Amino acid sequence: MRRLTQLILLSVAVIAMGLFLLLRATARPEAPRQPVEFDHSQHVSSREGPELDCTYCHEHVDKSPHATVPNVATCMACHQSEKADSPEVQKLAAFADRKEQPPWKRVYWFEREANVFFSHKAHTRAGVDCSSCHGDVLKSRRVRREVDQTMGWCIDCHRQRGASVDCYVCHR
Repeated sequence: MRRLTQLILLSVAVIAMGLFLLLRATARPEAPRQPVEFDHSQHVSSREGPELDCTYCHEHVDKSPHATVPNVATCMACHQSEKADSPEVQKLAAFADRKEQPPWKRVYWFEREANVFFSHKAHTRAGVDCSSCHGDVLKSRRVRREVDQTMGWCIDCHRQRGASVDCYVCHR
């Protein structure tokens, strides 16, 4: 009887651990806290804002391997007068006054994770829409990883588009 109880307890522990690991693996990561809370939906929605294109703020996305985050001067071009009384815009203005860039926290990057070379320029020039890799950030109040960009996911996309799946295209 004692052995049966131990076996049941061990089974329950194994099942609980398996469920925990499954839930952890499928959970979306938290959106990082940014120095200035930026709401994409207010900037790209015609109902709520100016309906800006991704390339307006991420200006190097089609010219460089890196998309880059907006320069504070880009933000202040509109926010010098637009919503200037907003606490978040005031934080942004303080960075501009000090001639500093906000220390934005990256949400996506490959290089550190898997020794992967990724070029935004190549992907935008190939007609890959931003939402294909980043999810529907246009509706996001706070940006988080919406897409689990695994190697298998990338390879599937390359195959669907007829792009190379040679290892050396992405791994250097």
